[in-house]
Amino acid sequence: MTDAVVTINGAKPTLPTLLGQGTVRIPAGGKIRAGIKVLTKKAAEHPKAKEIYERGVAANHSFEAIERAISEAVPELKTPLIPKNVPWFTVRPDDFPNPEIAKEILTAYGEDRGDGTKRLYRFPVVFPADMWQAVMPHELIAWGTNEKKFWSEYAPDGRVRYCKCYAPVPMDHTGKRAIRIFGGRKTTLRQENGGLCDPELCREYQNRQCNLSGRFIFFIPGIKSIGAFELHTNSFYAMNAAIQKFETIAFMRGGRISGFLDGKRTSFFITKKLKDVPHIDEAGRAVRVAHWIIELEAPIDVTALLRANEEDETAIVNGDQAARMLEGTWPGGETGVDEPLIGAAASEVSPAREGNEGETQGTSIQANEPHAATPRAQSAPAGETGPAKSEGGNGPSVEQVINAAAEFGIDGARYAAYAAKRWGPGWKINAAGRRRALAEIESFRDDPDGLTDKINAEIDVFA
Repeated sequence: MTDAVVTINGAKPTLPTLLGQGTVRIPAGGKIRAGIKVLTKKAAEHPKAKEIYERGVAANHSFEAIERAISEAVPELKTPLIPKNVPWFTVRPDDFPNPEIAKEILTAYGEDRGDGTKRLYRFPVVFPADMWQAVMPHELIAWGTNEKKFWSEYAPDGRVRYCKCYAPVPMDHTGKRAIRIFGGRKTTLRQENGGLCDPELCREYQNRQCNLSGRFIFFIPGIKSIGAFELHTNSFYAMNAAIQKFETIAFMRGGRISGFLDGKRTSFFITKKLKDVPHIDEAGRAVRVAHWIIELEAPIDVTALLRANEEDETAIVNGDQAARMLEGTWPGGETGVDEPLIGAAASEVSPAREGNEGETQGTSIQANEPHAATPRAQSAPAGETGPAKSEGGNGPSVEQVINAAAEFGIDGARYAAYAAKRWGPGWKINAAGRRRALAEIESFRDDPDGLTDKINAEIDVFA
């Protein structure tokens, strides 16, 4: 998605700059591990390796540092540690720029479940962006000795998956000196298989050298850090289940998954559940093995989310009308026909008599009285129906919004698809939703290409 115009968490579209071109990434300032590493059977039989491992675990060192120490002390052990699936998450000081953060996390959310050790089993998280692709980036990746060797990457249209690798470093005309590269190493398509990523035909994938790798990126409530935290996982089941939860919550919150889920500061939670995971063994048979799988929880009444959206829109409409009444700008400043307050009783609103301006049923309003005392409904003077009507309680029609987009050269069906993805399918039947859509179009009046780029990015890049 190089040069893509994107929006994160409601921010304005970001245009490419000299250093800003490329995939949207949220920097992480610390790691929480999904499990632990233990000595291999061969390494466990070596006294020196066993001593280094036990000393490193007791000192709370990272498993990478422990593995390096073992490899240096016992060179014949190439891979002394292997991952082990456990019910808890590992939080170690060496995995954070500020080691005290690890202690703060365990103090706030750690639990002792009867074994005398406080561990992290479940903790709240808040995601910093509304695109699940940004808070749960993932790829198929094959590692070399010191760096990524091959990795998957989608085309800008989101339809074709390519296999990428680093391009050879170019040399100068003498062939003896590498050319200085600006912006980091260049990437290119892998030559095999026409540059396409096809796991069934991939030598590395079939040899288990290339695997799915992803990570959750989040903040933890109560833990002060300018950088987000990350939790790596290789589990297809964990990531697939998380995507379903992200999409469900986003649908009910108007496309949002960032921030707290409601006014009560409810957040997502990350924990682990023991599940039977199916897989195909070497003989091609389907077998099930129990694994602790990362689980994303959203402990909230989802029906309350639907009601909250409705109440928010109602509050916007009612608040706008109330403010205009108190400021004395309604209806004298706007002569359009306003709808009654949403949810108001019929007895609170007196219908206007046709043709009698400023007069209601059996009531005469003096010209020098405050506008706040003016009845809620009033006839519009002749010749003032068009614009005023679209500012009333009903807002602009869907046709008006589509026509406004058409002035920018945007196809109506394409704009409707964009609006439904951005605000949810209910934008057409909600007056505030239609006003929001029209206001966004008008904000691009001096930059029509900007709106086109935004719609293309939303539909084509983040499809």
